Amino acid sequence: MTTGRRRRDRPIDRLVRTALAEDRVDRDRTTRALLPGPVRAVARVSAQARGTLSGMEAARAIAHRAGLTVRRARRDGDRIRPGSVVLELRGDARRILSVERTLLNFLMHASGVATATADAVARGGPLAVWGTRKTLPGLRDLEKAAVGHGGGVPHRRDLAAALLVKNNHLALVPLPEAVRRARAAAGPGEPVEVEVRSARDAVRAARAGADVLLLDNQRPAAARSLVRALVRAGVRRGRRVELSGGITPATIRRYRGVGADRASLGALTHSAAAVPFHLTLRPAALRRRSG
Repeated sequence: MTTGRRRRDRPIDRLVRTALAEDRVDRDRTTRALLPGPVRAVARVSAQARGTLSGMEAARAIAHRAGLTVRRARRDGDRIRPGSVVLELRGDARRILSVERTLLNFLMHASGVATATADAVARGGPLAVWGTRKTLPGLRDLEKAAVGHGGGVPHRRDLAAALLVKNNHLALVPLPEAVRRARAAAGPGEPVEVEVRSARDAVRAARAGADVLLLDNQRPAAARSLVRALVRAGVRRGRRVELSGGITPATIRRYRGVGADRASLGALTHSAAAVPFHLTLRPAALRRRSG
């Protein structure tokens, strides 16, 4: 399978290369048996449900690697409905057939994440919707991008991207000391976030210098009580409050009025339902020679 003109090897290119190798696209026995020679064809990929589109970067990378021409394409973040044509490809039918499943898999999963995110954003009201690191191994960049396409914020990409003191850190280092050490390691203007589960620890973390307080596994009433405790202690102003733990697009509405700034939802990536897509193929019309 040709890679066409050389270009910079991006993370999405490496992901696509791995996925195509996994499906052994160069060993498509059925297509080889039925089509011994090239057949010019046109393929259209259309949505089969409503949602928010994502995964087009991967789809384009697959087309490039397969030597196919993209004739038209919708943009990531577009709203789609049943019948929406999101991509049209032209080229050898054998190559289209070989990469079909991989291309659709990327679109289905990424669009599912984007759709779940858009749903959470619509229901969350004043709460900003953030993703988490609860991603499928190997698909983190695809899923983080999809969260953005759905109107959410990807949050930190990996462990090197931010300072977040979690409960298991605090099992080993006392809270004030943990905040002090994190602050010493932070870059200029870089926020330090601390996970807390009680009003006492929330206030202690704020007074120790935490910029963001992560209220983990709190029901709406408990989260509201924690935020009010910060206000009473005079440490709410100038700090961000994040909610996390068990919140889904279906339940985020219950947290709209607790006084937090944002909610991080692992469900956006680990539990998003796929958006179905379908590829239809037809022979390309032959051009008539003039004269």
